[in-house]
Amino acid sequence: MSKRTSPRVLFHYKNFRSLWSASLVSNLGSLVEGVAAAWLMTSLATSHDMVALVQSSATLPVMMFSLAAGALADNFDRRRVMMAAQLLMLGVSASLALLASAGAVTPWMLLSLTFLIGCGWALHDPSWYASMGEILPRQHLPSAVALNSMSYNLMRSIGPAIGGLIVATAGAAFAFLFNVVCCFALLIALWRWKTKPAPQLLPREPFGSAMAAGFRYVLLSPNLLKVMGRSLVFGLTAVVIPALLPSVAREQVAGTAIIYGIMLGFFGLGAILGALLIGQVRDVLNPEWIIRGAFVALALSCVGLAWSEYIWLSCLLLVPAGVAWVQAWSLFNVTVQLSTPRWVVGRALSLYQAASFGGMAAGSWLWGEVADAHGIAGALVMASVALVAGGLLGLVLRHPDSETLNLDPTNQFCEPALQLDLRPRSGPIMVMVDYHIDQSDVAEFLSVMALRRRTRLRDGARHWALLRDLEEPHLWTERYHVPTWVEYVRHNQRQTHADAEIVARLEALHRGEGPPKIHHKIERQTGRVPADMPLKPDFGRT
Repeated sequence: MSKRTSPRVLFHYKNFRSLWSASLVSNLGSLVEGVAAAWLMTSLATSHDMVALVQSSATLPVMMFSLAAGALADNFDRRRVMMAAQLLMLGVSASLALLASAGAVTPWMLLSLTFLIGCGWALHDPSWYASMGEILPRQHLPSAVALNSMSYNLMRSIGPAIGGLIVATAGAAFAFLFNVVCCFALLIALWRWKTKPAPQLLPREPFGSAMAAGFRYVLLSPNLLKVMGRSLVFGLTAVVIPALLPSVAREQVAGTAIIYGIMLGFFGLGAILGALLIGQVRDVLNPEWIIRGAFVALALSCVGLAWSEYIWLSCLLLVPAGVAWVQAWSLFNVTVQLSTPRWVVGRALSLYQAASFGGMAAGSWLWGEVADAHGIAGALVMASVALVAGGLLGLVLRHPDSETLNLDPTNQFCEPALQLDLRPRSGPIMVMVDYHIDQSDVAEFLSVMALRRRTRLRDGARHWALLRDLEEPHLWTERYHVPTWVEYVRHNQRQTHADAEIVARLEALHRGEGPPKIHHKIERQTGRVPADMPLKPDFGRT
């Protein structure tokens, strides 16, 4: 296994250094704003449900709009998408500051505005994580994810305390204003980051089609499905600690709000330590054992917290829990990025985010219900059993090792010379590829064709089929459809070097003269000849 990049190396890249530092400030402002919103709600409503809804209103947009945000990240300038998200959050925070200072905030108004802030984060995050591949070389992505995790957890260790101090001394309105200032830090960094726009050789993919393409790609990618399945289970079980930590502080160790803040700080300290150790851990253990170790470490921490009556012991138990928490989440995140080509990485990350947040949202509710029925200690013990089971799930859904995949585009596709004047939306197009296969190679051919089918459908082909000639059994034909000619071009431009290896294996099995013969046909209904189909080649220079 190759040695990992030291996180310090990443700060040699000016753009990463600037954006990471600005995100550190932005995370602090967001956490201070969250404390202020929750505290303000306690003075506006007496219902505990309304207080809890502040957190829900901030996280719900991530689940609702993540795929749409991913489609935007893949089809538009990610820098501009992030700037739009920051401007949205800046405007909402400024509105909250003005309304709070005037005493005009109502409970439902507060929930609506925090929902809009959540929409801003839902829009920002897919573009933020996907942009790491533009800022840094591929081999640095694991360290970048680790440093981004450390940034948030570093602020989570001190942010709530700072937020509480600001609210107590200056009021919620000043805390919202503090977040406005913090938003400017990332906004300025994004403004100063100059990107080179990629040339648009094809029309932009329609928004609905882009969302469907992202969902289809994930659905037909076994590695991504495994990662998202494990991340959902991890979120469902591991969230028991942050979800029940306030109750642990209050009931298990008879602590106060200050003790809760200290315990949360130890959990954040463990997360920072975990981020710093990511490179060393991955040099020693393969990804599956890291995930299993994270499940088991959290299970042991849960058991210890269930029986601990000492503040110092509970705080120490939260350190390995924080290490396991950030090790697992950063590994899930970087695996999604390394398992996905750049054209769809934003949508893949958004679906991973939806699975993760969905698991944590469901887990928070589940373990709260279990704690009400069986007590805090009982819920923690039951969660430890569920965590061990989640680790054993790796025997069936083993975490993939995606670093061997080369998902850079081959950029080798050349449009065929056409004798018809096709427009970009002309179609449907049917493509047939003829192979001559010896009988002794049929079993291997079918095995490789199974991989070919998945990559074809994943990249946009429809109605894929494999045909064998009855008169000439050595002749096999691969057939598929695409809606339009421009979609055919887009389909071929998505081919990666990993896909090209499958093509090379098929060509090695082909025994005909020359390469496999490709036929391009356009479907037409019987009747009069369309007037827009002259025999003159024109389209093909997209």
